[in-house]
Amino acid sequence: MTTPLEISLAGRDFLRSSDLVPAEAEAILDRAVELRLAPKQPLLPGATLGLYFAKHSTRTRVSFSAGMAQLSGAAIHLAPEELQLSRGESLPDTARALSGYLDALAVRVHSHEELEQWAHWASIPVINALTAEEHPCQALADALTMRDRLGSLEGVHVAWVGDGSNVCTSLARLGLLLGYEVVAACPPGYEPAVDVHLVRDPREAVRSADVIVTDTWVSMGQEAEHDRRIRDLDAYRLDAALLAHASPEAFVMHCLPAHPGEEITADVLYGDRSAIWDEAENRLHVQKALLALLLGV
Repeated sequence: MTTPLEISLAGRDFLRSSDLVPAEAEAILDRAVELRLAPKQPLLPGATLGLYFAKHSTRTRVSFSAGMAQLSGAAIHLAPEELQLSRGESLPDTARALSGYLDALAVRVHSHEELEQWAHWASIPVINALTAEEHPCQALADALTMRDRLGSLEGVHVAWVGDGSNVCTSLARLGLLLGYEVVAACPPGYEPAVDVHLVRDPREAVRSADVIVTDTWVSMGQEAEHDRRIRDLDAYRLDAALLAHASPEAFVMHCLPAHPGEEITADVLYGDRSAIWDEAENRLHVQKALLALLLGV
């Protein structure tokens, strides 16, 4: 096991899963376990995290806010419509100013290019809290959940079923660092933006899987495509019939929010093979670990 003291992420940005090397990814997971066991450590007294969220959020917003509070720091919500950005101030000027007030900035925006602009102009660590391209904090929580249940990630077979979303991309890229393989079952036009083992039949993907993962079929900003996406993805629903093709020990994950009856059925979402609620809680622990390491403690 790699100890966090052997790794320094201090002052770095975290924009993609591939920003890490294997030892760094392992160190984040190890530190997350430590903080989960002793959650109220005052590691960041007086530190401030800005939350610039241009998209809706439940788990990301609350887990970052609660995490900073548990570390004895503070999170400040920065709504775009409440900043001078909405009245014409430039992103570079805003990033420069915020860098004088904050210790780190978590950014949740549609465009990954905009996230990169924040990282370029800010002089503090910038964290990807979700873009259309990647959701690396979610991937870290997923990896921790799998490691908790399986003991090791080396050689684990992860089946992704449905839309090859930003979460799929981050999860697959993280797998290259941590030793698990993602096999994605997606219909034409819904492939992930990363090189993975791709199949069309979801039954083939889950047949030897240790973990089966899905995501919403209609993400934020895709509402106008709702009916078409539901039709295209109908054969990729994670239900009891699909789960029956997996081993009896295989478990299910979903980054949430879920839409029972669309990408996943209620009996699977809330069933005894679901790790989804542990996965959601692990967002808190991995993000606390990430913040501690980026801020040098």
